[in-house]
Amino acid sequence: MGRRCFSGDLNGFYFVSFGLFEMKTSVPFWWRSDGFYFMGFGLFEMKTAVPFHLCKVVSMVRTEQSCLYGLFDTMLHMHPLPSIVDFTQLLGAIARMKHYSVVITLIQQMESFRISPSVSILNVLINCFCHMSRVDFGFSVLATIFKLGYQLDCITLTTLVKGLCLKGYISGAVRLVEEMKKKGYEPNVITCGTIVNGLCKIGQTGVAIRLLRKLEKGNFEQNVVIYSTVLDSLCKDKLGTEALNLLSEMMSKGIQPDVVTYNCVIQGLCNFGQWREVATLLNEMGQRKIMQDVSLIDGYCLQNQMDEAVKTFNMMVEKGCSPDVFSYNILINGYCKSKKIDEAMLVFREISNKGMIPDVVTYNTLLDPQTYPILLDGFFKNRRIAEAMTLFLEMEDKRLDCDIVIYNILIDGFCNIGELTTAREIFSGLPTKRLQPSVQTYNIMIEGFCKNGLVDEASELLEKMDSNGCSPNERTYNTIIQGLLQHSETSKATKYLKIMVDKGFSTNATTATMFIDLLLSNQVDENIRELLPKFG
Repeated sequence: MGRRCFSGDLNGFYFVSFGLFEMKTSVPFWWRSDGFYFMGFGLFEMKTAVPFHLCKVVSMVRTEQSCLYGLFDTMLHMHPLPSIVDFTQLLGAIARMKHYSVVITLIQQMESFRISPSVSILNVLINCFCHMSRVDFGFSVLATIFKLGYQLDCITLTTLVKGLCLKGYISGAVRLVEEMKKKGYEPNVITCGTIVNGLCKIGQTGVAIRLLRKLEKGNFEQNVVIYSTVLDSLCKDKLGTEALNLLSEMMSKGIQPDVVTYNCVIQGLCNFGQWREVATLLNEMGQRKIMQDVSLIDGYCLQNQMDEAVKTFNMMVEKGCSPDVFSYNILINGYCKSKKIDEAMLVFREISNKGMIPDVVTYNTLLDPQTYPILLDGFFKNRRIAEAMTLFLEMEDKRLDCDIVIYNILIDGFCNIGELTTAREIFSGLPTKRLQPSVQTYNIMIEGFCKNGLVDEASELLEKMDSNGCSPNERTYNTIIQGLLQHSETSKATKYLKIMVDKGFSTNATTATMFIDLLLSNQVDENIRELLPKFG
């Protein structure tokens, strides 16, 4: 069967599609997702000079997952076939279980049975690629949608926008929306909310507010989610007065704040010590019969007012609010930050005494993801290494699944005390534990190397990130550049500065200041100033 080539360039992303789902690459790659291993040459026909194999599932560990895959296989062999909607719902369910590689393989099986994918299935496929940090493949699927003559919908656009935001390419997400609007595809409130959220996450709250104003002039119906996102960002930027003004503006437009909105504003005001405003909002919540949560306790903890935090905690108990593990975690975190580790351990043991950990399930769903990391981090930050390792061994004894967050804390702790050999061994051993380093893991190691003068090793690790399927982010580049400049590696630092700017990232204040100092002393080329627009 003949194949036709379709290629194009969309907002900086180049894609090539030969037939249905075919891309060209020069190197092999592989994916791993939660116990599933695949060679990435299945759904897309990859043209490469080296041998390759079709995607293969190595293991399936969860019974409910196996049932879903068995159901999918049964559906493929039914006569007549189930509707495409049924396939979409099943694939969506598996995607929500975060088994993105599996979904890609199953869609490949559909193709082998000559079942044409619908736009909905292709949207699921784009979503999977975006969550696997392969938004470039998502754009290739977009090319396929156009090629098949399907009508693009808002879900497609929103999914790609979210994928770009997840990668930190906020400017690319904005350009995509603008480009698609020119082609007649109008974004919806969810698409715009995704961009607002992305802008807030990279500290561009002012731009997010301008976008909010622009949406108000259009036909978009504002909702509490978008406002809550901006309010949270304003509070994190220490703009309490602006947050209160926006909250009043929001309510004047008939958009009522929910518990999430109140919580983010109250927590922000607690951080600034604006207790009178906090009391006003708490009273307002009471009048609207919105149950307050532990934000106030968290605020006291952040202000190192542990006596007030405990008093508020006890008051909630007296009012009939049964504290959950999350509530205890806030107290533990507060004590750890106050360097009161013994008090933190007392609260930790109280959780057990309250009967909140009857079985492994409770540990896995509540205690493991929150309490242990908080305590472990507290021990390391207070240089109580022996107790930290005792706690870690306790986790292993209880057969808790230590995720990458736990190992990040371990690696960071050893880096901070100069134990680079131990940190390096833990990092190198992650694959044996079926864990992949996250971008935060790489950032911790790179920062550790730089702090200990091993800038060459830091550079080597950065160069390996992309090939290991983990793209560097803004913090990665700022960290390596600062490390190189501190060790007079100006040429290498300049190289990485150009790379990060080309990728749409910005220097932070520290990096920019270091370059400006070099400019003033004529140690770097004057053209560098063009790469520092915010500080030039």
